This record gives sequence, structure tokens and C-alpha cells, in this order.
Amino acid sequence: SASTTMEQFAASLPSWWRAASPAEQLDLTLAAGLMGSMVTAAFVLLAGIQAPYGRYSSASWGLLMNGKLAWVLQELPAFAIPVSFFVALQPSEQTSSLPNRLLLLALTSHYFNRTFIFPMRIRGGKPTPVTVFLMAIAFCIVNGWIQARALTMFNTYSAAWLTDPRFVFGLALFVVGMAINIQADTILMNLRKPGETGYKIPRGGLFDLVSGANFFGECIEWTGFALACWNFQATAFAVSVWCNIGPRAVQHHRWYKSKFEDYPKQRKALIPFLL
Repeated sequence: SASTTMEQFAASLPSWWRAASPAEQLDLTLAAGLMGSMVTAAFVLLAGIQAPYGRYSSASWGLLMNGKLAWVLQELPAFAIPVSFFVALQPSEQTSSLPNRLLLLALTSHYFNRTFIFPMRIRGGKPTPVTVFLMAIAFCIVNGWIQARALTMFNTYSAAWLTDPRFVFGLALFVVGMAINIQADTILMNLRKPGETGYKIPRGGLFDLVSGANFFGECIEWTGFALACWNFQATAFAVSVWCNIGPRAVQHHRWYKSKFEDYPKQRKALIPFLL
């Protein structure tokens, strides 16, 4: 029967999932859904379909909107939702924990940059299809909700977690990844002089090793975050990032090689020396 099947399915779930409250199980399910959708998207992107924003922007996907405005609006929920949960749930065991606070700071610092700083630094910028914007804001709303609730409601890290190798190395990896990401963004933004519109070969920083230095930095960020959080929600987020922007780095790499005859042959697409 249907009820027996559901019971068998529930029994097959990991013990930490079964032990979670119904509210957290909802978030775990949402996280699994996000990860599954991004894994599927990775296969689509690697098959040759290009996400139509940035250099691949296309009106064939429907109505277009201002690219800077799209960035601000789509990233805002991933910043605003965690901040709102932190403020609304004060004081609590989770919001009073220093490791929880540091992890929330890492999450919101990335999205503060992505929401309020990065879009303002973009020179020019191509329009974004509204359909792409809607998919991006939906992801940020759901993921912002999942990560916020994990750190302000469900997971409490003791002071001992501050010296745990997973937390220390994970947070260090996050900081390194964010630095790589911001440096790479800066290099890309400075490629064009005022008034220029063409594309150039990025050089310097990790661009000497990979075509997608900015993407690699962000992948490293969220891998570190997942390690420092050591929970399913953050792990699903990290996997989703690799599956979403990893294929874009591969597409950029192919694009650069087809456009520039003198493109450095030793460069990889995403991971230095490997891929």
C-alpha cells in the first residue's frame, strides 16, 4: 500500500534525517530538491545549453531586464533572510553561539558583496532575461531560508567547535575562496577601459591557471562553508554551486579558445592543473 511504501522510504533515510524535527525535515527535503535540480541543470549545461546571461545574454528567452537590477534583486533574499532570522530570534541558544554567528557572518558577507557591492562595480553589463532572473531569485529565496534556519534554529555549535579542524579549515577555505572570487571579479572589471565594449583575455591571479578563476573562487568558498557547517543543508548548497557555475566555467573556457588564437594553452577551465 501507499502507506507501507512511505514507511519503508522513511526507514531508509539516514538516522540524522529521521531524528530531525518535522520543520527541519522540510528544510532537508528542500535542500535535497535544490541539489537535485542543480545536478540536472549541470548535465543540461554540459550538453551545450548556455545560461543566457552575461556574454550569452539572449532575447530568445523572452523579456529582458537591466542586468545590474537583476543582480541586486535576485541576491537580496540570500542576505536579507538570514539577517532577518538572526534579528527576529534574538536571544536564543543558536544566535548566541559564537560559531553560529561566525558562520552567519560568512554567509551574509558573501551576499552583502553580491547584493550591494558587486552590481555597482559592473561596467556596462548586458540585460538579463526575466526567466533567468526568476530562477535565480527563487534559488536565493529557498537557499537563504534553508541556510538561515539551519544556523538560527536547528544547529547549535558549542564553543569547542571553534577549534575543530573542520571549522577552522572550512572557514579558512571560505575566506581564501572569497578573496579569489573578489580578486578575479576585479581583474575582469578592469579589462575594459571606459567606453570599451569588447572582450579581452583576463590575466593575473588565478586566471593564469584557469579560465573561470571567479567561479573557482566561489566554489571554494561554499566548499569551505559546507565543511565548517558540517550539515546537509550547507553541503547541498556547495554541490549546487559546483553544478551551476562549474559548467559555466567550462563554457567560458571553450568560448575563449574559439575567440582568441593566442589564448594560453596551459590554462584549465575551472580547477588548476586538473579540469
